[in-house]
Amino acid sequence: MIVYEADKKQFLHHIDFDDIENVVHANFKAATGRRVNAAEIRAWRESLGHVAMVLRDDEIPADMGVAVELHIPQSSKRIDVTLTGRDEAGNKNAIVIELKQWEKASVTGKDAIVVTYVGKGHRETVHPSYQAWSYAALLEGFNEAVYDGDIAIRPCAYLHNYARDGVLDSHQYSGYTVKAPLFLKGAKERQQLRDFIKKHVRYGDSKEILYELVNGRIRPSKALADALKGLLADKPEFVLIDDQKEVFEAVLAAVRTATPEAPRVLIIEGGPGTGKTVVAINLLVRLTGAGLFGQYVSKNAAPREVYQARLTGTITKTRFSNLFSGSGRFIDVAANTYDFLIVDEAHRLNEKSGLYANLGENQVKELIGASACTAFFIDEDQRVALSDIGTKQRIRAYAQDKGARVEEYELASQFRCGGSDGYLAWLDDVLGIRDTANPQLDTAEYDFRVFDTPQALHDAICARNNGNRARVVAGYCWPWRSKKDPHADDIVIGEYRRQWNLSKDGSLWIIAPESVEQVGCIHTCQGLEVDYIGVIIGPDFIVRDGKIETRPEERDHRDKTIRGYKRWLKTDPVLARAEVDRIIKNTYKTLMSRGMKGCYVYCTDEETAEYLRSNMLDMNQAASSHVAVTSTISADT
Repeated sequence: MIVYEADKKQFLHHIDFDDIENVVHANFKAATGRRVNAAEIRAWRESLGHVAMVLRDDEIPADMGVAVELHIPQSSKRIDVTLTGRDEAGNKNAIVIELKQWEKASVTGKDAIVVTYVGKGHRETVHPSYQAWSYAALLEGFNEAVYDGDIAIRPCAYLHNYARDGVLDSHQYSGYTVKAPLFLKGAKERQQLRDFIKKHVRYGDSKEILYELVNGRIRPSKALADALKGLLADKPEFVLIDDQKEVFEAVLAAVRTATPEAPRVLIIEGGPGTGKTVVAINLLVRLTGAGLFGQYVSKNAAPREVYQARLTGTITKTRFSNLFSGSGRFIDVAANTYDFLIVDEAHRLNEKSGLYANLGENQVKELIGASACTAFFIDEDQRVALSDIGTKQRIRAYAQDKGARVEEYELASQFRCGGSDGYLAWLDDVLGIRDTANPQLDTAEYDFRVFDTPQALHDAICARNNGNRARVVAGYCWPWRSKKDPHADDIVIGEYRRQWNLSKDGSLWIIAPESVEQVGCIHTCQGLEVDYIGVIIGPDFIVRDGKIETRPEERDHRDKTIRGYKRWLKTDPVLARAEVDRIIKNTYKTLMSRGMKGCYVYCTDEETAEYLRSNMLDMNQAASSHVAVTSTISADT
């Protein structure tokens, strides 16, 4: 869909005589049935006015195609401005321009991420050149009109209010500014953008290429599919074992037979370490390689960014990034747009989407509606926020509403926690989640230790960090001071002082070099694993006289996982307390099940530490672990 289309001559006429922003808005309402806010209308007026200044050059053909808000077919992406025509050799070109009204920005330590004023305040967002390049990569990888019709996509970014200051054009972002040139404020920059346009559009096309783009069938290109298949080669962590292979084949069969008239929904349940994500990534690769259009979806950024990095072998963004999506991007996607959607960590899905949780109707419903076949990988015991609404019951209900056939499978084989189902059952028991047949933990089966100080815990984890495979995490009971002051400490327990992981490494914290020095949280480790995990249990989980107490008031007040709890207490105190009790227990179970070989724990409350020790069979080792750990680790390593 194109909201506004014209040739250059018509576009300039609308700029000069018809208030271009009103023309675009009228077209937007006609095409979508929706209005836009006043800020976006003002953005159209200002930014398109600057584009017009660039195009006022007689050497830029009058019949060049001009599109505003070109919606990439079968996606929710919108390209600000697209210019089409042919170069000197007669080759078809489409120039993709990302427009921003920014005036200032600052560098971050994250790949392709900057900080600028957006909406109501400063926040992190993607670099404009990355954004333009990612749209080009999406068209090149999935639009048949591009890869079969020989249309070359030429991305760039134009920030007409931003004076060059060495930030957006810093070396850190050069990988993207080379792929999508950055043009900024001033007459010299405007002329450089003109020259860029004239290089690629020497002759007009009377909007012919625009029509090809918008009507191009969406399917992965053979080049993309072949490259993706090659990424799994020689990666043993992606090999499917036992019931993983069985579930994989069942989902493959369902996707291949699903149609908009006969949709399918699959629910794959599995606990920690059963390989849900490994199966999901294999499905993404195989199905894309078969020429089917789909995505890997997760609510949290961490699983999709970490597994994308493991798949591609790089933590920088690649052309495969468009295969990975957040769960809130399906609000306006047309029914059955995708052949398949692979939804990982489905228990973390939310009802509403958007920064302020005010968009859409229900993420489960939207995901089922957007695809002929949707596969949900779920573990309801890893629901760690009051806003998490992904349940098997809800999935079944929305699948029934669509008329989809539902199939359910279980991944039972344990590949994490030393393959010990007993350890996971013990966690359920010792955390008070449910009674099991494992009230005592045999530490000979799984390396579990309780430490007397957080520093001893952290030292032990650092000693275990062979191959960058050990991390320390904690319950969210300490404020995030380092967000505003990079030199501030967050987790302060006596002389122990550490920072949260949330600033520098973000979602890639669990694989980022040197991040073992930081402390992670639930949001950057859920769905992921290391060899050894160290867990700091905060004052939100304590034991008194053998009874477990959860104390939500001990969580930091900015913790979003229990947001709304106090309000809920006023209307239904019994249910509110029960729900937040389960959230806190689930959080610690999730944190304590990230380690494949071992879990080391420090409790801020001594009685809680003694409670854990009393539920371990190897009492002598547990009681002396803070003393013996150095020699034990040295012998093992």
